[in-house]
Amino acid sequence: MRSDSKWALNNLFFMKQAHVYVSGFVQGVGFRAYVRSKAKKIGVFGWVRNLSDDRVEGVFRGDDEKIKKLIAFCRRGPFFAQVTDVVVDWEEAKESFTEFSKRETVNTR
Repeated sequence: MRSDSKWALNNLFFMKQAHVYVSGFVQGVGFRAYVRSKAKKIGVFGWVRNLSDDRVEGVFRGDDEKIKKLIAFCRRGPFFAQVTDVVVDWEEAKESFTEFSKRETVNTR
């Protein structure tokens, strides 16, 4: 039987990471909570936050297919959201995550 920490360490190199920016009417509609909920159900780690320019930013880490599934949820958004664009930058992992969290808003102006 494997230990979870050993499994995570051994599979660290197989995990992907995506930096995602979502535009449209995506703040004040529960978008971050929606993404966090979906990420936890799917098994993706990382974070999501509002940007002061009205976009939502997230970093998603995990299996390639799981990240793509979470990005598809971002394209739809929760009920009242109106997503106009989703920009995805696949990148080398820069951080290690043990959960999926909501972060504080960042001033981008």
